[in-house]
Amino acid sequence: MSLFRQLGNVLVCVFYVWSFHLIFGYSVYGDERLELSLNGKWILQNSNGSLLFPAEVPGCVHSALLKQGFIQDIYFRFNDVAYRWIVLDNWTYTISFSPSNEAKQRVRLVFEGVDTVASIFLNGVITGNTDNMFRRYEFSVGKMLRGGENNVEVRLLSPVVYSLERSQAHSSYAVPPDCPPPVQKGECHVNFIRKAQSSFSWDWGPSFPTLGLWKGVRLEAFNVLRLIHLSAVPVYNSSLSQWVVEVEGLFDAVEQTTVRVSLSVVELWTEEAFTVRFLPGTHKCSLSLYVNQVRRVCGEGKGTAVCLCLVCFIVVSFSCEFPTQVYFRTVELVQEPIAGSPGLSFYFRINGKPIFLKGSNWIPAHALQDLVSPADVRNLLQSAVDANMNALRVWGGGVYEQDLFYDLCDEMGVMIWQDFMFACAMYPTESDFIQTIREEVIQQVRRLKSHPSVIVWSGNNENEAALATDWFKIPVVQRPQYYTDYVSLYVDNIRAIVLEEDGSRPFLVSSPTNGAESQWEGWVSRDPYNLHYGDTHYYNYTHDCWDWTALPRARFASEYGFQSWPSFSTLRKVSKPEDWSYGSTFSHHRQHHAEGNQQMLKQAGLHYHLPDSPDSLQRYKDTLYITQVMQAQCVKTQTEFYRRSQSEIIEGKGHTMGALYWQLNDIWQGPSWSSIEFGGKWKMLHYFAQEFFSPLLPVGFEDQGVLLVYAVSDLSHDLHLKAVVSVYGWSSVDAVCTVVSGTALVGGGSAVVIHKQPITALLAGCGSGSCTRLTCLMTYHLEDINGCQQGPINHLFLSSPKEAHGMLKPNITFSVQQDEVRRYTINLRSSAVAAFVWLDALDVPGRFSTNGFLMVTRNRTVTFDPWGPTSTKQLVQALTITSLRDVY
Repeated sequence: MSLFRQLGNVLVCVFYVWSFHLIFGYSVYGDERLELSLNGKWILQNSNGSLLFPAEVPGCVHSALLKQGFIQDIYFRFNDVAYRWIVLDNWTYTISFSPSNEAKQRVRLVFEGVDTVASIFLNGVITGNTDNMFRRYEFSVGKMLRGGENNVEVRLLSPVVYSLERSQAHSSYAVPPDCPPPVQKGECHVNFIRKAQSSFSWDWGPSFPTLGLWKGVRLEAFNVLRLIHLSAVPVYNSSLSQWVVEVEGLFDAVEQTTVRVSLSVVELWTEEAFTVRFLPGTHKCSLSLYVNQVRRVCGEGKGTAVCLCLVCFIVVSFSCEFPTQVYFRTVELVQEPIAGSPGLSFYFRINGKPIFLKGSNWIPAHALQDLVSPADVRNLLQSAVDANMNALRVWGGGVYEQDLFYDLCDEMGVMIWQDFMFACAMYPTESDFIQTIREEVIQQVRRLKSHPSVIVWSGNNENEAALATDWFKIPVVQRPQYYTDYVSLYVDNIRAIVLEEDGSRPFLVSSPTNGAESQWEGWVSRDPYNLHYGDTHYYNYTHDCWDWTALPRARFASEYGFQSWPSFSTLRKVSKPEDWSYGSTFSHHRQHHAEGNQQMLKQAGLHYHLPDSPDSLQRYKDTLYITQVMQAQCVKTQTEFYRRSQSEIIEGKGHTMGALYWQLNDIWQGPSWSSIEFGGKWKMLHYFAQEFFSPLLPVGFEDQGVLLVYAVSDLSHDLHLKAVVSVYGWSSVDAVCTVVSGTALVGGGSAVVIHKQPITALLAGCGSGSCTRLTCLMTYHLEDINGCQQGPINHLFLSSPKEAHGMLKPNITFSVQQDEVRRYTINLRSSAVAAFVWLDALDVPGRFSTNGFLMVTRNRTVTFDPWGPTSTKQLVQALTITSLRDVY
């Protein structure tokens, strides 16, 4: 059994050792279950009828207005503010349809997702109301249907007005925050409505509080029994040394019905039969299949099939078959004492093996969810895998992602930390609000728990920290009320539901949290950022990001990062020439983090010359570039610090077992913490992540004048490795000297010091005083006992590049050749050492094999994979190359 699967040159954690198909479905003889999709063209109108036009379902009002030409690209310039009128109005969707003439005892009108507050009418009669974007709603409409044409009407209320009215009705005490900071240009009271919290604005995105039917609509008709939901979760019973597949179905029965159920795993010689009796109404059926032949389950194999058949003995006979895939894997969140350290560990053990989680945080890929294509989702997840990530955190201010997202994570081996959708706020606890949340949690847990990629549930984003550290300046005498509300929502309701619905994976009340310690302290720790427990979120934009001594040696780093701007080719699509300066109104408008633009330049200015081209457009492009250089190097420093801290305890802190930087993707074209721009283009940070998340990584740093090189391994086997350190002068591409360490044993899943040497001694060893901290820099890599390079080449600057002596303009030239598989080879030639060499294909979409690199050789080859048709001529015309020395 192997815990890792090789994908090209990337090692990805695999959660399952065996998968099989579970087939579950039915067809009734002479009484087939009928389904009528209502997806497609509806009619949409605003409150006064001045706008009336066709609209696609699934969809939203904004995308319908865009398709009909009533509005422009919502992301163009200042349209996030210009189109605020849309969300302040009420809107109505209408469709006419003719159902089958075949009579059925039960007919349900099913809405997979309504965004958000609506009243549903059928033939002019109200059938029900909705108030939660994250719930499926269904209404019994059999007695309301008529022969011939029928009409469904969905009357949506303005989410902004609704939230304000709910807030005003909650008059006994405030539920902060009322509004986002003014810099975000957002809407108020988002915590009073169950929709994507970031849709009212966030510090990385615009305010677009959407309205619409964002998921499918259909009619379902049946006479006997309807399956609403099916899940299958394998659980390992350690006391019996046996796997148990927990199969759960949610059924809707017209009358009392007895069903014969057979579960079988043919290749594992496992079969069991059950008799289940359903009473009229909606009921959950839970069955346990004890799997024989444990050795076969845990061995290598492609999987086998399970057939689950239902036979009803009351009036008619029918069989049911629905295919679903089941994965075997175990997950544990280990919180236990650590020798030499107070507090508890905090790491995940998958299939019995400790795993260092490497990855990022996922936010909504578009403000309009219906515009997120399957290709978008696949491209972003493939980008994560290609950057050697094994984990993503689905952040609690967005949405529970679509099924495809989790299917692909299962397929690609990406572990998911799944937040519930609560973020950076207190929440009301009125009975109707709690009730809709309860149904939301039940539905989402049932939907997602069959996915092995989901390894942990988390109740919210930063709300324990907000309460414990008094973000909202709540008077002392009022705080008990907020503590009570917090425990009521996240513990008494959400946690209780998760523990009842899913015993296969851990639950955390918040992130960051002290985990078991927070629970012991009554669920709100005095210091949720205590480095001896749980996970940590850490941001510091003013301190020198190269100074690793200021970084928190946390058990698990689940958020950290720095902002950068996207590339000019990305911004050009949503701006005009008058916007193309760092001090423009557009640049100010796009920045939703207070002082963010200034913070980026100040951080960059600590180590780099800021761009000074006399050409204003070139200076703007260079400034965008320098923000990406700053971000990439800052996050690299911090991530490498966390990775090398996994095997050591220093001053009681360490054993870091996770690094998830903020954030993976963008929701629009603007400055943010992302490593991938809106549209899928990799920033320099993502190219850096491809290396600093490498399964085998050399990490070098300076500690009080001493160079230390660690070998960090995520592999499952041990290696004997040595460090090779090369010293270069800034003015030449010839190495001044090279030092090779002794060989050291590097255990799988560990970080080990393999070289230690005073830097002064190392430079002195280069001879004739040719190197100083100002004139030279270092590269280093790992080699095995056969002298073969293992992992990437890394670098260490001995001074800030802006203080370096002898840094020359490299005058990089290039040639381009196309190979037989539509890939392009770019041959680079440089006359000097070049830092942060950045290749940009501008409007030719695609990805380079490497980018933002340090070039210490005269020649280097990079490949480019286009995402669409192009030519050598087009690529040559588009390609630009920038290095650090070129911007001043």
